[in-house]
Amino acid sequence: MLRRIAWILIAFPAAIVLVTLAIANRHTVQLVLDPFRPDAPALSLVLPLYAYLFAALVAGVVLGGVATWVTQRHWRRDARVKTHEARRWHAEADRLTRERDSDTPTSSKQLVPAGH
Repeated sequence: MLRRIAWILIAFPAAIVLVTLAIANRHTVQLVLDPFRPDAPALSLVLPLYAYLFAALVAGVVLGGVATWVTQRHWRRDARVKTHEARRWHAEADRLTRERDSDTPTSSKQLVPAGH
């Protein structure tokens, strides 16, 4: 419940700010992708300014996620190794348990001392 309230308290104002930003920056802007002929570019984009701002925001989130994922690779590797070791030890314990159970006497007569 607290997580949902925190999400609403953060997401709702952020959405209002983003919508306000989009409304205030509706004018079109030309993005020139030809550094050699900026006056008559071979490749350019004409979009509203807010589209470039949102694209930069999305690119930042994606690049941040990728950077975090790459820096955490050693923890993921350790987790894979530990999982493999744990499965191996569990299999060994199961094997030993089966061997022990197959070697133990199954009838109650064998458990009673010989003198009785």
